[in-house]
Amino acid sequence: MTRPPSAQTLAAFAAIVGDKGVLTSEGDKEPYLQEWRGLWHGKTPVVLRPSSTQQVADILKIANAAQCAIVPQSGNTGLVGGQTPNANGSEVALSLDRMTKIIAVDAANDTITVEAGATLKSVQDAAQAANRMFPLSLASEGTCRIGGNLSSNAGGLNVLAYGNARELCLGLEVVLADGRVLNTLNGLRKDNAGYDLRNIFIGAEGTLGIITAATLKLFPQVKHHATAFAAVPSPETALQLLSLAKQHSGNCLIAFELMADLCIEFAVRHMRQVRPFQSPWHVLLELADAPAGQLEAILETAMEQGLVTDAVLALNEQQRQSFWSLRESISESQKPEGGSIKHDISVPVSQVPRFIAEATPAVARFLPGCRFATFGHMGDGNLHFNVSQPIGMDKQAYLDKWHAMNDIVHGIAVGLGGSFSAEHGVGTLKVEDMRRYKSAVELDVMRGLKRLFDPNNILSPGRVVPDL
Repeated sequence: MTRPPSAQTLAAFAAIVGDKGVLTSEGDKEPYLQEWRGLWHGKTPVVLRPSSTQQVADILKIANAAQCAIVPQSGNTGLVGGQTPNANGSEVALSLDRMTKIIAVDAANDTITVEAGATLKSVQDAAQAANRMFPLSLASEGTCRIGGNLSSNAGGLNVLAYGNARELCLGLEVVLADGRVLNTLNGLRKDNAGYDLRNIFIGAEGTLGIITAATLKLFPQVKHHATAFAAVPSPETALQLLSLAKQHSGNCLIAFELMADLCIEFAVRHMRQVRPFQSPWHVLLELADAPAGQLEAILETAMEQGLVTDAVLALNEQQRQSFWSLRESISESQKPEGGSIKHDISVPVSQVPRFIAEATPAVARFLPGCRFATFGHMGDGNLHFNVSQPIGMDKQAYLDKWHAMNDIVHGIAVGLGGSFSAEHGVGTLKVEDMRRYKSAVELDVMRGLKRLFDPNNILSPGRVVPDL
């Protein structure tokens, strides 16, 4: 059982990080305590901002001895509440936003080693400067940080071609709960010398250790993108278009995004985006370094088969960026429409149309008048099944239905062989879902890992794993 930090413990923390690494005023702490969607607002006696791995290690040694809870935070862009200290002020927030170094770029090995507080955009830029590419791409890439990306096993726009954050990481530096430092920053693509310790911490959301650095994979830069916005009649035809695009382009297909028309309507209304055309559903698809004319040929065949009713191809980089800006503005554009209940689910790609066909009427029966802003990464089966409040309904009354609606949607996803958490993680929001949908064996193994790596439960207690 953790305890609030004593004055002596707080003084010891402050001595480690110095004046620049301690925030105690309410105004200075506020940006670290408010979750992006406004669902959680925490309290903490102090925000610690260490500048080195050694400082993180020294903090955790003291915290473990004092049984003081530490909540690690990267860019504070998480959507499940795991990075927000609790409301009673007993937990200490630890931000990695001062640990931003690009440690090394090894272009010949196609790797980059960075501190965990480096923003995703800064890693992309460093790779580009070395004539390489780091393919992880998220709407929040200017703010989110590598430690958080790895701790949540972030997905994003290019999973279809390059995989989740897990597939893009070769090694980690992690500070364990007792202050020991585990270093596997070796840049090796083959290493069967014992257990793969790296993968224990990726996706663990800071509950087993604090990631302080990572060695990541780089790839050759894409020389040419072929990008199109297509109108499709239904999710079923979108699935057929995905199959057609894979068949004719192979590994060149790097993105395939599905969007309901309401998403486009919101983006046009609130984010100054331009609607390409009117259609019940939209697809944004992109090929990398494909033969000239291949995307046009795919779309022509799709139109002949009735899979696509209209399409616009990006003729230059500016038009390509405008397509992606429309897609990436969808999340933000839902805010002005009032309450939005979010679902980050995944199902087998083949089951995406069936999920939408079952979940949409089920939620509509539960709450008539709600509006469906469904979008996501159809190419890997991950949908953001977001439901906006009925027009005129009180926002809080709507948000009070969050868990009841989640039960409906998550039950359908799991029933189709899917998951209630595709890329956002579990955090605080979905702990009950872990209890409901994970098997007893899975939970026992997770609890065993937590007790092994963090026996005093000081790292993000109450997150991810229930009943500790």
